[in-house]
Amino acid sequence: MAGTNHLCGLSDGMEHNSTISKSELRLQQWWVTLWESRVFMKIGCKWKHFFTTFLLCILAGGCGGKIAVVPTTEPIVPQRELARIGYAIQVGAFSDLTNAVRLTQTLQDRGVDAYYFVHKTGLYKVRFGDFSSKESASRKAKNLLASGIIDEFYIVGPEDYPKLKYRKNATIILRNEIITTAKSFIGVPYRWGGVSPERGFDCSGLSMAVYHLNGLNLPRSSKAQWQAGSPVNRRQLSKGDLVFFATSGGREISHVGIYVGEDKFIHAPGRNKRIRFDSLSKRYFRRRYVGARTYL
Repeated sequence: MAGTNHLCGLSDGMEHNSTISKSELRLQQWWVTLWESRVFMKIGCKWKHFFTTFLLCILAGGCGGKIAVVPTTEPIVPQRELARIGYAIQVGAFSDLTNAVRLTQTLQDRGVDAYYFVHKTGLYKVRFGDFSSKESASRKAKNLLASGIIDEFYIVGPEDYPKLKYRKNATIILRNEIITTAKSFIGVPYRWGGVSPERGFDCSGLSMAVYHLNGLNLPRSSKAQWQAGSPVNRRQLSKGDLVFFATSGGREISHVGIYVGEDKFIHAPGRNKRIRFDSLSKRYFRRRYVGARTYL
């Protein structure tokens, strides 16, 4: 994993560490632990506030008149939702991954943000586009057909995606659909350029494809993905959230995975490696973990 994903997009949207001293931080952490302890649960509210005022006075005197604040791992920001995918074009039905990769690369060379995926039939298909109407999607597909780039095509409509298909408990169902889609990529090769079967999705391309296949317009680069989501604490992670890492040194984001629950995530680990499960508790990822984002 030494060379993992220095190829993926980088992000400038990082949280910054507090400048308070270690001794002050230890004192604050001790206070938080005491506040939540059973001892404090048994005493009255009046005495709690007395001790709180007393502690703040100590911190103010010890920090030159400044009151230190316990740093949070993520800022609190309003929940943001991704836009829904409109109409998309789906082409191909390949048993050979090489053909799907080749078509994807051809479309990308023409400025089309295409991706391939494993269809429920077991065949590889290619999908692209976010059109406002079925007519505009059909016109684009017919132009590509006339130029000889694609053969038959199918227009995927908004009604085909889980978020619109299921009204009741839509978010829970959608999260499960995202995980099911992500799992379908397990074993598919990682790709960063090139069209050989030894290479498949890069890290942010995987997360984009999984979200697009479920009707959510997640941006392409890991930097844009980081900025598009709402911060979520690691202890509050839910299925389908994205987890971000700094794998190239420093604190810049260079890798992203899809959280699947039980401290595990799915990702494209690096060149010549296949998409797989990994654990957030693994030392390599624990030390490089930057934060997480939710979009649902």
